[in-house]
Amino acid sequence: MAKYRYLIAVVFLVAALSAYSFGIQKGVFLFVILGFIFEGCFWLGLFKRKR
Repeated sequence: MAKYRYLIAVVFLVAALSAYSFGIQKGVFLFVILGFIFEGCFWLGLFKRKR
């Protein structure tokens, strides 16, 4: 189960970097915002709170 958590974290990181790259190159601010969202999902998924 832990390997899926890391796989999803890597997917979110790649998605964030791709969105940042596309947004900066094309000048579309929406993709930069999307990159922030994906990066937030990456960090929140990586450091999940333990109950």
